[in-house]
Amino acid sequence: MTTRHNTITAMRPATSYGTLSENMSSDERFQNETLRPVIKFQKDLFIEVLRNYITKHKSMFYDLSTPKKVIFIENAIQKDIKFRNSIKGMIIGQFTVDEYLTYIKNSSALNKRMMNIVKDQLVSNIQILDAPLASAV
Repeated sequence: MTTRHNTITAMRPATSYGTLSENMSSDERFQNETLRPVIKFQKDLFIEVLRNYITKHKSMFYDLSTPKKVIFIENAIQKDIKFRNSIKGMIIGQFTVDEYLTYIKNSSALNKRMMNIVKDQLVSNIQILDAPLASAV
């Protein structure tokens, strides 16, 4: 019988995210073993979620310069609590029970790491967002 834990971990990208050492903090270990693989797995979803956010807020995102697009993404993730919580939910929903139990021990610090990784991922894929969805299809 396949367990939820095995199914979830099997779906994640099997790549290394930094060297794991005995000296690293538990937060850094969680970031590299859990957060980065989950966020990489959800990358395409996060891009579509941001596209939807841009559309729903009737933003002039596509007319902005690249530096201003970066600021727009940072503000959406850091200042829009509903958007931020939605992203967090997409990530936490991919945790195993053991990972969730680890996460809740220090959720505040892990949330900061989580949002920074998502922001960096979206910014690094900003060229995908350069055209509105209708012309990207």
